Amino acid sequence: MDINAKSQSSLSSKLNHPDQVAIQEDVGNSSSIIVGSTPPGCLMTSDNIHGSDGDDTDDVVDDDYYNDDDDDDYNDLYDDNDYDNMLDNNSDDENIKKNKQEGSHDDDYLNIQFQFDNADLPPGVEVSISDPDIINTEASAARRRTIPANVQKQLSVVQKYLTFKRFDSVDNFSDHRYLGMLHEIKPILNWTKKIHDEWNILKNNLPDTIYVRVCEERMDLLRAVIIGPTGTPYHDGLFVFDVHFPSNYPSVPPNVMYHSGGLRINPNLYKSGKVCLSLLNTWEGRSNEKWLPNKSTILQVLVSIQALILNAQPFFNEPGYDRRYLGEEGARKSKEYNEDTLILSLKTMIYTLRTPPQHFEDFVSGHYRVWGRVILIACTAYMEGAVVGSDVKGNFKDLGKVKTSQLQGFKRNVATMLNMLVESFTRNGSTDCEEFCLAD
Repeated sequence: MDINAKSQSSLSSKLNHPDQVAIQEDVGNSSSIIVGSTPPGCLMTSDNIHGSDGDDTDDVVDDDYYNDDDDDDYNDLYDDNDYDNMLDNNSDDENIKKNKQEGSHDDDYLNIQFQFDNADLPPGVEVSISDPDIINTEASAARRRTIPANVQKQLSVVQKYLTFKRFDSVDNFSDHRYLGMLHEIKPILNWTKKIHDEWNILKNNLPDTIYVRVCEERMDLLRAVIIGPTGTPYHDGLFVFDVHFPSNYPSVPPNVMYHSGGLRINPNLYKSGKVCLSLLNTWEGRSNEKWLPNKSTILQVLVSIQALILNAQPFFNEPGYDRRYLGEEGARKSKEYNEDTLILSLKTMIYTLRTPPQHFEDFVSGHYRVWGRVILIACTAYMEGAVVGSDVKGNFKDLGKVKTSQLQGFKRNVATMLNMLVESFTRNGSTDCEEFCLAD
């Protein structure tokens, strides 16, 4: 269908995901010890620690502690003869040496404890040890608390997601939709240069919500994952597109196929994977909306898919609907289409989790680990009557004893998907989803 492609050059700046996730680069640092229970997103290192200044000594040590009167008490404990007798006994001397060795371990532990005591930290914040070798001593090792394996795995998954590059190259694509399309002739120099130019444009200009992988061995192949924009029925979803650059590119546009999972979530995205877009010459459009060999780029294609196809009112992507359905009727039909599309988008989430695209496995798993709860909160809001795509402020409203069987229409469909999502997110490693389950 025809999509208005105006302002394509300014779309990238409007697509940034509004929510931000704090990234802590040294999650799981083996030279750190965690004080208390650390909440997600609250890991801190020595950069966040405010040590005590020199004046603190006056607060810790009482001036009367070193009073001269205390010398008499010490002299009463030992006289000179007692001390000489201790040194004359060889076995006692060995015990003293042994005690000194054991005491050194205790000193190491006390040194660690001293660092904790002098770190002005709120509960649950990580403090770094100034001397990592200290934690290798026998005494301190016995006192260390190791991070459970399941927690380490969770930290690893989230860290990989947060550090996932928007653009990168891979060795190969074994599941690419265009894998069987080989070049009829050996790529010429101009074609290779154009593809490298496209890569540089992507590397330097991709918005925060589009991720791309290219392949050195098959420069004609590219894969992109687009995050559904907020304010749309596609919010927080992941949508996968495979791209093929023909041997006569850029004289002709690239071939693009969508990973549909058998679902048609948009008038422009077919079950077969076909992407209908004027810029790809797969739909009619004005001359300035179609592919221009000396001007158009793959970045424009990806941004157009995100902004013009995955939009807030996809109902009107159908040809002529914007003129046929006006006023209240158009608003009602658009609302109903958005509700149906949301259900399909939620199904796509489950499909993508079960069969993540190659080279995006860590990204898919981490994305739904981080945003899973946000998605579930939105679903509960929709069951309460919120408009699909509206800002639900991240507040979870307990639905109490509501049962799926008590709901009708769209709300019942959301409730059914809610339970399926909880199961999928939990299988993916989320531990904060059970409260969203509804009884049948």
